[in-house]
Amino acid sequence: MLNFSFSKIAVVIAVVLLSFLFTLPNIVPAGVREHFPTWLKPLNLGLDLRGGSYLLLEVDTSAVLAELMADVEETSRAALRDAKIAYRTIRAADKSVFITINDPAQLVAARNAIVTATPTVEVQTQGDDRIQVNVPDRIQRERESAAISQSLEIVRRRIDEFGTTEPNIQRQGADRIRVELPGVDNPERVKELLGQTAKMNFHLVEPNVSSTDPRDLPPGVVLMEGGGENAGQMFPVRRRVEVSGERLVDSQPSFSEGKPVVSFRFDTAGGRRFGQVTSANVGQRLAIVLDNKVISAPVLLGPIVGGSGIIQGQFTVEQVNDLSLLLRAGALPAPLVVLEERSIGPGLGADSIAAGATAAFVGGGLVVVFMIIAYHTFGLFAVFGQLFHMLTLFAFLSLVGGTLTLPGIAGAVLSLGIAVDANVLIYERMREEWLAGKTLLNSLQSGFQNAFATIFDSNLTTFIAAAILYFLGAGPVQGFAVTLAVGIATSMFSAVMITRLQVWLWWRAGKRTTLPV
Repeated sequence: MLNFSFSKIAVVIAVVLLSFLFTLPNIVPAGVREHFPTWLKPLNLGLDLRGGSYLLLEVDTSAVLAELMADVEETSRAALRDAKIAYRTIRAADKSVFITINDPAQLVAARNAIVTATPTVEVQTQGDDRIQVNVPDRIQRERESAAISQSLEIVRRRIDEFGTTEPNIQRQGADRIRVELPGVDNPERVKELLGQTAKMNFHLVEPNVSSTDPRDLPPGVVLMEGGGENAGQMFPVRRRVEVSGERLVDSQPSFSEGKPVVSFRFDTAGGRRFGQVTSANVGQRLAIVLDNKVISAPVLLGPIVGGSGIIQGQFTVEQVNDLSLLLRAGALPAPLVVLEERSIGPGLGADSIAAGATAAFVGGGLVVVFMIIAYHTFGLFAVFGQLFHMLTLFAFLSLVGGTLTLPGIAGAVLSLGIAVDANVLIYERMREEWLAGKTLLNSLQSGFQNAFATIFDSNLTTFIAAAILYFLGAGPVQGFAVTLAVGIATSMFSAVMITRLQVWLWWRAGKRTTLPV
């Protein structure tokens, strides 16, 4: 158990050298670090150490359900129109769409047309002329879950486009998103970018409609409020989406006639559809709708082919930059509600780092003193082993791009105590064997061999606890759990390999007759 082969020694030396290499960016000045390769990076500092902004967002799933019901209503309307079945009313309420047809003889045909158009819904007939279309709970849950996942991805894209480095964006609970932005001192603009749905669609404006009373509008037409330069106006817009903003593949800030504009480009299918719509409706107005507001409604003077165009308006340069960013990142499927907002100054982070470093040095110093007093030479071996343990821990976190937080520092300090505990178990077992009359070599071997099972069991139970904290906890709790789990692994390596190698070298260095513990 005590013997070391050349391959084992090579592995230990390689791990130590690699650990020092990946820890190096954390201890050298920033000027020296600039010359390092890109894959050699320091640890990221969390929000509590570096300062920045914290946002807790909630996805408004009620808007997802409302949009789902609007889609079912429009699909049902189109199915009846294609089947040439007249109806008196069609409206969405709660989780159902209610339809009243004119001719009771066409009730079965109307039901079949709706089932064919929307096979995932449940269609029921009520009386001789009424149909109720229900959306199953399973479909609603799937749509809400997809909306939350999509919102998480779009928030991540927007933050990346904004240029924030090292953000921490995670899903929290069923419908919440936690956003941590270290180093960001302008949380209001970030909140504005995240709070906008940025859902852009193209609709045709219904011609020859001058009334602003919703009761006077033709079927399938809704009033939409104007935005930007059209603020205060109301537009009779066809509910049907002619070209969806989901077809956008790029948008960039630009200038046209000296004014800032947003240029956009569709994918192949979107460009083809945009060309068809503009070709078939020359002379009509095409409304560009952003977040249910008409920001522009130009008259189509001719077909627009090529799959690209521009959005004009009374925009500032910053508004154009923000709008192009939002369109590039994609539209949120549902509004986001800011539940909690915090700003942490860099001074507080510096104080936390100083306090954490002080706690680590004081705790580590007391451990060093205790180990040397209690175990003499082997105590020094344990101290050197713990130094390599901390080196390996921070090297691994730097390698995987981990983020160090104040709870993470606590986890590292705790892992140091766990690592020392493993050495204590080994040395005490050696002392018991030595006092029982065994030879020095047998005492050394028995110490490592017989204590290993106890060390493994105790570390395994702690690792299970860390895993439970990670999967059930959130935020700082997860940071503590990750650092603790990695620290357990590196402490095992330190006790079983680093300390054992030092004891073996001590044994081989000369004729030893006394156990120095």
